Amino acid sequence: MRAQAHTLEATVAGLLMLSSLIFALQMTAVTPLSASTSSQHIENQQQATGQGVLAVAAQTGALKPAVLYWNNSSARHHGVDVQRFYTSGPPDNRFGRMLERAFNDNGIAYNVYFRFQNDDGEPITRQYVYSGVPTDNAVTAAHTVTLRDDDPLYDADGTPSGTALGAQNVTYPMPDVGGNLYNTVQVEVVAWRI
Repeated sequence: MRAQAHTLEATVAGLLMLSSLIFALQMTAVTPLSASTSSQHIENQQQATGQGVLAVAAQTGALKPAVLYWNNSSARHHGVDVQRFYTSGPPDNRFGRMLERAFNDNGIAYNVYFRFQNDDGEPITRQYVYSGVPTDNAVTAAHTVTLRDDDPLYDADGTPSGTALGAQNVTYPMPDVGGNLYNTVQVEVVAWRI
């Protein structure tokens, strides 16, 4: 009789423990701000912001002039030093101001790259804006820009210069792939939380 009482007591104690555990698990809710999902939520926002900046820049005519924002006589982008890309902020053009509003003002670091092909069809990547080494949770957004031989380079004030990409003695770093098409450039933004 005593053994049966101990067995019954152990069974009731086990059921009570199991009920408590089930009740406690039901009380825990997973929300978009829970630790496991908040990082993914932030990354999705950053990627959407990058895509949005690129799409608006292309739609408003700010992206192609940013790609062609080139000083032909010094053979580098306007306002950069010897490293040939921007390190102390975005370029002083409309695309740069869009990047600044979307990322700098919200505590998000970003790099911008130009990806294109050389004469042999091999992929080349050039840095445009450098803010540091991306973290493991960095996101990427990209938009393709088509350059033509008659597209002008842009002066420091954002106006078209008298020099076209297909002209003689152009120091632009992307090669002419032939025909009326000069090259195709993928503008890539990599963003991450600081």
